[in-house]
Amino acid sequence: MTSLDIAGARLFNQHLAGAPFETPAEAVRRLGAVQSQDYGAAKWALGLRVRGATDAAVEQAFNDGAILRTHVLRPTWHFVTPADIRWMQALTAPRVRPRFAYAYARLGLDQATLARSNALLEKSLRGGKQLTRTELVVLLRRTGLATDDSLRTIHILASAELDGIICSGPRRGKQHTYALLDERVPPAKSKMARDEAVAELARRYFTSRGPATLKDFMWWSGLAAADARAGVETNKAHLAREVVDGETYWLPASGPVSKRASRPASAYLLPNFDEYLVGYVDRSAISDTPRANPLDSRGSILSNAIVIDGQAAGVWRRTFRKGGALIAMQTLAPLTPAKARAVTAAARRYGEFLGMEVTCDWAGRDSSMVIPGSRTGTDAQLPAGFNG
Repeated sequence: MTSLDIAGARLFNQHLAGAPFETPAEAVRRLGAVQSQDYGAAKWALGLRVRGATDAAVEQAFNDGAILRTHVLRPTWHFVTPADIRWMQALTAPRVRPRFAYAYARLGLDQATLARSNALLEKSLRGGKQLTRTELVVLLRRTGLATDDSLRTIHILASAELDGIICSGPRRGKQHTYALLDERVPPAKSKMARDEAVAELARRYFTSRGPATLKDFMWWSGLAAADARAGVETNKAHLAREVVDGETYWLPASGPVSKRASRPASAYLLPNFDEYLVGYVDRSAISDTPRANPLDSRGSILSNAIVIDGQAAGVWRRTFRKGGALIAMQTLAPLTPAKARAVTAAARRYGEFLGMEVTCDWAGRDSSMVIPGSRTGTDAQLPAGFNG
């Protein structure tokens, strides 16, 4: 296997290439969890993997509770399915919580305070209520649990998510709400054993993101090395092993050992924090020009990436304007006509997802190429900024 083989196989296993998923819930279930602290970007991440997806359809799946949003795996939000939220939370919350310890101490959030806030949240949301963060702040302040420090409220709510008290409710306009997890997802009759949960998380990861290394899985899952190794060991019968430049990679045994991106050129406008970027601690496989690679530092996963044939080819940003959206693109090198056509097709797909016309601006020079969308009207909230 080469780096290009690794990148190509990841495109297929993440369903960016090949057969798309049929629903947002199917995509999230297959991927296990999808990073979603930037909600609009995460919707587009699912849209890239779901047949005929629109922003409105992904939004509806979220509001219906087919996919949920909570703190899990690492100290940030992820989309998960109702069937997975409890066992994933039970497995990873004990690893996430210590990373908040310093903030808890600085903000005066001891165990007694967090227990009081959990009790208040349960009481306030009981009966199918869904409240916004602003509304919950008012309630918390009445009892002295919240202060003018917004970080205190953020950590109170995140702690309640880690405890399995609350999760996402349906959006109210553009505002997110919180709901009781027990009312959003009835408790399971039996709990998944911890070793079974470790094995299941490893299976989800390597079958949907392989080829990947043990270190990649540790980064993505937040699990300790011993747990990560146990997860791989349990799944060895279902995984293939490849050694590349001294590194051991694991990937689905049922799939091709190497799978390059299809021809003609395939291009994707990936949102920031897309799992193709953030799902690995080592992203060297996505660039054959590391000197000029804008994604080679940990902080630059904030970028919206132009990916062509599995390789990082540049960055993009989107701004709304009257009648549609403008997509500004900056590539690392001039594109061949075939690659430019592939990127244009990717922009067209994004316009269809948003339901509006998009105009491409290449490296600051407006091409005046208007790409029609379906004009269905959405309120997608993708980030406008990018690192270049």
